Amino acid sequence: MTLPRRLLVAGGAGFIGSAFVRQMLSRHTELEIVVLDKLTYAGNLANLDEVADDPRFRFVRGDINDGPLVDELAAEVEAIVNFAAESHVDRSILGPQTFIATQVNGTQVLLDASRRHGCSRFVQVSTDEVYGEIAEGSVNEDAPLKPRSPYAASKAAADLIALSYHTTYDTPVLVTRGSNTYGPHQYPEKLIPLFVTNAIDEEPLPLYGDGLQVRDWLHVDDHAAGIALVLEQGIPGGIYNVAASEERTNLDLTRSVLELLDRSDNLIRHVTDRPGHDRRYSIEALRVRDLGWQPRWKLDDGLAQTVRWYQDHPEWWRPLKSGEYLDYYQRQYGERLASSLGGAER
Repeated sequence: MTLPRRLLVAGGAGFIGSAFVRQMLSRHTELEIVVLDKLTYAGNLANLDEVADDPRFRFVRGDINDGPLVDELAAEVEAIVNFAAESHVDRSILGPQTFIATQVNGTQVLLDASRRHGCSRFVQVSTDEVYGEIAEGSVNEDAPLKPRSPYAASKAAADLIALSYHTTYDTPVLVTRGSNTYGPHQYPEKLIPLFVTNAIDEEPLPLYGDGLQVRDWLHVDDHAAGIALVLEQGIPGGIYNVAASEERTNLDLTRSVLELLDRSDNLIRHVTDRPGHDRRYSIEALRVRDLGWQPRWKLDDGLAQTVRWYQDHPEWWRPLKSGEYLDYYQRQYGERLASSLGGAER
């Protein structure tokens, strides 16, 4: 299929969405992109500075639950890619209502607009967390959904709604499910940017439980490339896992961050684990690889590049670690850190 020439990218000022926008505009000279983003705590216009003056790019601040606005923008484009989401499990535990409103209701608003205006593609960007905890082996796209957090459940619901529109209305829906994503421009409450920026300032690193939870780590540029390929070549109604097969325990990853920054393991604080913390995720990505995708970044190289980026761009992340962020950080980690065990004591 020919790549659509005009895209609406919902959530395009966020971490993965902005990487997708930057990458697509750099690779496709005829492409035009409209970004719709509410600019909540994790959305950041600075993520789009690189393309801000590109005449093929337009930014609209707004909510995907705003039906008239979404309808107006959908009328201008040929395809929709939906990155818009509340995306942090910890925040979903503190307050699940916002996650349901954005993930479930917002996705339905986008789907209705896509259907009304005959968009040729609708890509729903999802997560490996919808499969739940995977004790052994890896699962493919046909595995049952067993989400175990409000965040994962809201994403699973959005996936199912999107796929139901394909079955019921023949809406050309595609779903991508990526593994844990890292890289530059990630909001500093997620594990890697939180630990990198804390370690830079020699602040404690609050590591949940024993730190032996296992994740597969996917560089944001590889994730964006996988989504782009599915947009162009995926089969409507299809689900495509995107994963790098770079599994690492959180503890090992934390130690790698500290080594890269020449900081002591004594900064590690083993804190009380979060409720229902999944021990391991692991997905196969054979379908997207069959389309021709493969990851470019090995974790060791990508992690070193990411650490350097945060070292070189304090003007990006320091302003974010204030105000609402500090309130959240205190609620999430204050009591945990007060009763924590240091790395040397565990």
